[in-house]
Amino acid sequence: MVSGKEKKKYKDIIISINFVKSAGMALSVSDLPAMYTLLSNSLSGDEALRKPAESTLAQSENLPGFSSCLMEVITAKDLVSQTDVRLMASLYFKNSINRYWRNKRDSQGITNEEKSHLRQKLLSHLREENYQIALTLAVLISKIARIDYPKEWPELFSVLAQQLQSADVISSHRIFMILFRTLKELSTKRLTSDQRNFAEISSQFFDYSWHLWQSDMQTILNGFSSLAQITTSNASEHHHDELYLICERWFLCSKIIRQLIVSGFPSDEKSLQLVALPTTSVINYLVGGPASQGDSSFAEHHRKFFEFIRKACTKVMKILVAIQMRHPYSFGDQCVLPLVMDFCLNKITDPEPEIMSFDQFLIQCMSMAKIVLECKEYKPIMTGRVIDENVVTLEQRKKNISGAVAGVLTSLLPNDRVVLLCNVLIRRYFVLTASDLEEWHQNPESFHHEQDAVLWSEKLRPCAEALYIVLFHNHSQLLGPVVVSILQEAMNGCPPSVTDITSGLLLKDAAYGAAAYIYYELSNYLSFKDWFNNALSLELTNDHPNMRIIHRKVALILGQWVSEIKDDTKRPVYCALIRLLQDRDLCVRVWCSLYSSQYLTFCSFSIFYHKKIPLCSLISLIFQLAASRSLYFHIEDAAFSQQEFSDLLPVCWKLSFKLVEDVQEFDSKVQVLNTISVLIAYVGDIIPYANELVQFFQKSWEESSGESLLQIQLLTALRNFVVALGYKSPMCYSVLLPILVSGLDVAASIIEGYIILGGPEFLSMHASSVAKLFDLVVGNVNDRGLLSILPVIDVLIQCSPSDGPQLISSALQKMIVICLTGDDRVPTSTAVKASAAATLARILVTNTNFLAQLASEPSLVQLLQNAGFPVGENILLCLVDIWLDKVDNVNYIQKKTFGFALSIILTLRLPQVLDKLDQILSVCTSVILGGSEDTTEDESSSDSMSSSRPQFPSKEYRRRQIKISDPINQLSLEKLVRENLQTCASLHGEAFNTAMGRMHPAALAQLKQALKMT
Repeated sequence: MVSGKEKKKYKDIIISINFVKSAGMALSVSDLPAMYTLLSNSLSGDEALRKPAESTLAQSENLPGFSSCLMEVITAKDLVSQTDVRLMASLYFKNSINRYWRNKRDSQGITNEEKSHLRQKLLSHLREENYQIALTLAVLISKIARIDYPKEWPELFSVLAQQLQSADVISSHRIFMILFRTLKELSTKRLTSDQRNFAEISSQFFDYSWHLWQSDMQTILNGFSSLAQITTSNASEHHHDELYLICERWFLCSKIIRQLIVSGFPSDEKSLQLVALPTTSVINYLVGGPASQGDSSFAEHHRKFFEFIRKACTKVMKILVAIQMRHPYSFGDQCVLPLVMDFCLNKITDPEPEIMSFDQFLIQCMSMAKIVLECKEYKPIMTGRVIDENVVTLEQRKKNISGAVAGVLTSLLPNDRVVLLCNVLIRRYFVLTASDLEEWHQNPESFHHEQDAVLWSEKLRPCAEALYIVLFHNHSQLLGPVVVSILQEAMNGCPPSVTDITSGLLLKDAAYGAAAYIYYELSNYLSFKDWFNNALSLELTNDHPNMRIIHRKVALILGQWVSEIKDDTKRPVYCALIRLLQDRDLCVRVWCSLYSSQYLTFCSFSIFYHKKIPLCSLISLIFQLAASRSLYFHIEDAAFSQQEFSDLLPVCWKLSFKLVEDVQEFDSKVQVLNTISVLIAYVGDIIPYANELVQFFQKSWEESSGESLLQIQLLTALRNFVVALGYKSPMCYSVLLPILVSGLDVAASIIEGYIILGGPEFLSMHASSVAKLFDLVVGNVNDRGLLSILPVIDVLIQCSPSDGPQLISSALQKMIVICLTGDDRVPTSTAVKASAAATLARILVTNTNFLAQLASEPSLVQLLQNAGFPVGENILLCLVDIWLDKVDNVNYIQKKTFGFALSIILTLRLPQVLDKLDQILSVCTSVILGGSEDTTEDESSSDSMSSSRPQFPSKEYRRRQIKISDPINQLSLEKLVRENLQTCASLHGEAFNTAMGRMHPAALAQLKQALKMT
């Protein structure tokens, strides 16, 4: 219990802090005891002490000196043993920095003097013993560096480099923690000046990091070799701790080297500036690591180090993959590619026993082999060369390198090795294991999602399948007969009547999968009709529970081989799909529904057939039917017989409703509902099934309470249902109206469609309703809701740049408040602020006078005051800060919009513009030199207008028209910046020249290049 005397003392502390706050005073060293007491009491189990302490600390966050007091508590030598108090101080310190470091207009936040003190204090406290506190401080340094480096914190990296020279193991470990976090943060900045700064950092740190990496690697291997001789636990614990710290430092150093190589050098794909890659040492480590220390005795006696070996080997392979993708030409060097590729292929085809259970490492080896085999830079370039051309062009150099690498790959993969790799992938990695079958038996749904709803790079079997597909594509003529031979061997060794789960049945399952995945090439070697009649259809008649293994792959085959299903085979295949949908095993039904859906989708949208659907992309779960317009649209290509399928439609509805009831997994329900939604959209006559669907929607909505993602799918299906019902849609209003209040995403989609398709006519009829809706939503929903509605507002401004802003002025005022006062500590909040800022920038470009008028509205000033925004700030200049800050968080068109808006700011007769001149010009330069987004579309897509059938323009067709006519796409940013820069010079005279003189010479050179100035 806390005594009355102690409570009175604590109350006096709170009164003292509150007095300081009310008087607007800054906290100082004299407040440290009070701060320590508050932090201690915030950890108390006594609520009477904890609650007031938490409240006082929260209210004191924006006081000047608050962060400095916390930093003193964290670094105090006499408090080293008070880990809990120091850790709590570090958490409050992090929150304070996140909230108030950037808020330059808040006089009650962190002053420039305090920021300078904190930066110095952080760099003087690099040897933090507690890992969690050290990690928090490293994250904070990275966040501050993103804002302040290099202008306000130019000495950051030089101090870190200097400290590294004389650091012990723990200090260097902590410095590398800071370096990794800071480099990772800075690498995401995309402005030209920021990329130049990062390149300078890379040149400064790469050599040291690489030499330390090599030194630590040798120390680790020697240490592991010594540990391998120790079979007791009597070894020095201190020695173990130091060795493990070196391991962790090496791991951080590896990630830093990756960051420096990947982000610190421009991709050689465009420049052909080759990067020296120290791959030999890396491969030597991989050979010396898992192969020599991966045995069972080492794992048994030194588990912590054994797990580190596995983690480190996987990380090194990931780094090599990242480097190859960033610098393919450098990676294609004779000293790099053959060594890495040969290593990976050996591990895949002939792994050591300890590697066989090392799935993550094998996945990375397969990933490396896959990306190398499909790398377009390694394909021979089939272009000619001008005769007697003396100058070797960039394209010719690329052609020379590509030819050389192609030769290397040919020597690495002779025919016998290609055949071996194909056989190993199918016979070893495709085959289901005992644990797979047990998981399938226990939970079919979970097994389905685990195996087939993941990225190919996350699981060993999907990764092997992805590598196999690329390998076959590159060597189809060689491997076509090989795969058919494996298939025939498997079918002969396991006839349709065999039901025991034998190695033969599992091989047939693997062979069926192999035949399904490369249907587009294998059809030249295998007749689907004969295969279906002589094997697949017979296997479907066998209802033994073990046959679910084969039935699952038959469902896959029927979906993938859709192009080979001819007229005389259609009806049996349709019946087979329905039979599979009735299978007792949920996993089989899920697969069948997916691939029957894929089959029917092909018939309705043959254009998508040519874009192969990844195996892990399970967007639809039941089947889809193609109705009148959809069928007619591609009937010549697909030759789908609606007549032969129409009598099966009632069964399809019945099975789909039953499957919704049977599945339990959230992902399954979402997939089923998504498919039902598409099915409703493309069935010609929905009326006969309307009553069943109304009951289905009502029941499903009641059961989906609390599942927002599930309800989104229901709302999407309901939207399609209403459209399909047409003039009879009132029959579903009793279900629809009560639940529409929850459907913001769907409502936004519907309104966007009306704005795009209805245009001025729609706005003239429903202007007040649209304005009320936007005003109701903006400022009153969470970030996710705003991210649904803000793009619709932007579309409205695009469609109606003159009248649109005036129509929704109230919502726009709230968007300004969000931009200037919103909290963007989480990614969704950042996305909201960036999206809102982009729309406001668009208005400045297309309706300049309106935004200037809006910024001076008294109602807006009042809203900002209510939100705590300082009085007297120039709102337009504050928006400039947001545009400069969020340029890395938007797409190309939004970035270009920022560039136009910032160039217009140059014409303002305000001296503050010159303070931001270099930043404004840096953004504009990056946008101009950063290339352009392709605004052309494939006119043969399913959304373009067809002269063969009368219809109105689709939503996507109108969207493309709007995009093409968008002033942001039509105007020249280069020309506007050049003109407005001249206006700025004439407005500010000598002050303009002084501001330009402050620009970095490299930035000025890039500006001249962008504006084509001599």
